[in-house]
Parts: sequence; structure tokens; C-alpha cells
Amino acid sequence: MEDATPDSKAVGIEGTVTRATGSWYDVRTRSRKVRATIRGKFRLIAADVTNPVVIGDRVILQMNADGTGVITDIQDRKNKLSRRAAGRKIGREHVIAANIDVAWIVQSTLFPKLNPGLIDRFLVMAGVYNIPANIVINKTDLIEPAFEDTIDFWEELYINLGYSVYRTSASHGTGFERVRKDMTDKISVIVGQSGVGKSSILNRIQSDLELRTGEISKSTGKGVHTTTFAALYLLDNGGYVADTPGLREFGLVDIAPADLAHFFVEFQDLAESCHFPNCTHDHEPECRVQTAAAENEIAPERYNSYLNILGSLQKGVRDRGR
Repeated sequence: MEDATPDSKAVGIEGTVTRATGSWYDVRTRSRKVRATIRGKFRLIAADVTNPVVIGDRVILQMNADGTGVITDIQDRKNKLSRRAAGRKIGREHVIAANIDVAWIVQSTLFPKLNPGLIDRFLVMAGVYNIPANIVINKTDLIEPAFEDTIDFWEELYINLGYSVYRTSASHGTGFERVRKDMTDKISVIVGQSGVGKSSILNRIQSDLELRTGEISKSTGKGVHTTTFAALYLLDNGGYVADTPGLREFGLVDIAPADLAHFFVEFQDLAESCHFPNCTHDHEPECRVQTAAAENEIAPERYNSYLNILGSLQKGVRDRGR
């Protein structure tokens, strides 16, 4: 039987992680795709994260005799997109992807309905890591007159804040030329709840991906998970795009409550006029941000979203102090 232990004297091979299943990783090198494991030291070093190696990571491999590999080094990341691991009060960090050029959040007009609170959390997290962020509103074929004004409102709000918003219909195949163009030669990551159509969108962007798509639960009106593991796909028009498992929540990490306002872009100039330099824009007197929200100078919906996120961050600080 051949020895499958990597040769410690072998020259390492560079590659990019394109799929992470928890115990095995697909790594694309210059010439091929290698199935690899990681050394145990990485799990010990990164005990505060759920996944020490993620899609987009640039790594060094040593090859085994059986054609598999072992990840022996992880190169420094230029950035990452993270969230708090679900289901934990204090929680560890769950890194979604690394070395990203642009992050996209997908929402649907219905089934499940658009969730501005989730969008705002995503935009904050992208801002923390200095990742340009775009918004996709999918299932535009389901827009009915009764809630068309609502979709228009949110689209206009985010466009006025400087974000790019794309309307698509995966079932009808419309709206994808602009998305495809803006993904060209970039490493993109797509996130969103189950059922919003992430995999369907990627199938429209590149049909040979043939990603599995799911149905909406009749009992909950929410999507059923079809993407189990994060994966990075090479696009014909250049670049990569990552499909990720559906989110139930987007808990924030790496941000202090006092810093949150920096990532609500419409607050930034106003905050300079607050009476207190450390104003949280929550309860303090002579707060310019509170006044702007009360007078509709900034959208009250965004201000309320800010307060909800601020409260969750403050609760996290209290929980960690116990």
C-alpha cells in the first residue's frame, strides 16, 4: 500500500480553495483540482471560528502519494465576509468567504418576502471588511400592484445611498446581462435566505453550472436549503462566483457598538454635528441623527434598523461580560 503521508521536503503547490465541506476541501491549482484535508494545527489556532479554511482562501498544498493533498499553509487574506455562527448567544465567527472583490445579497419580492433588516446587516458587514456590496431583488415576475410601491421604495432608498440594485427574474431569465457584466473578472460571493433564488440566478448567469434548486415550503413560506456547502465556481466570462448556504440570520462580528454608525452611510456627515463625540444616536440629547430621522431627513426605516442592530451588539457585549 502506498504511503499517503505528505513529503515534508516537497515543494508546496499554490492553489485557491473552491469548495469547503468541513473535512475536505477542493483546491484549484494552476493545472488541476485537488481534494485536500487540513492539518489539525489550523483548527487549534482558529478555535474561535467555525471554519479555519474557507472558499477563496489561497493556500499551499503538499501532495500525497494517492493524489490527494494536505493544506500546509494559508496565505494572508486581503479581506473576508463573516457572520456570527447561528444559534449561539455569544457565538463563534463563521467566515463565509475570503479574498472577495464584490459581495451580493439576494432578496426576493415574495416567498420569502424582501427583508430590509437582513440587507442592512449584510451592508454593515461588507462595510466592516471594505467589500463593495450590491443588492439583487429577484422574482420580479411575482410583483403585484398591491406591493409594487413597497419594492420601488426599497430599491430607491438603497440606490440613493449609493448601492447598486439589480432586478431579476430567474424563472423568466430577465435582468441578468448587467449582473453577468458586473461579475466579470471578479471574485463574487452571493448570500441570502434559502428560497430567494441564489442557485437559480447562478444557473442563469452560467447555464452549465446546473446547480440544484429547491421549492418553497408551503407551511412556512420560506425556502428549503438546497446549497449545503459553500463553493466557488469559475465563470466563462472571467472571475469566480461563490454560492453559499441559505442564511436564517446575519449576526455581526468584528464590530463594536460605538462603530456601527460609521457603516450607515447616511449617518456619517450628520454624526459630526452631534453634541457628544461618542454619541450612539440612541438616547443622547442634541443628537443630529435622531433629529434627522424624526424629520424624515433620513429614512426612519433605516434609523429603526440601526437601533435594532445597535441593541443586538450591545447585548452581545453584555453577554460576553458575564
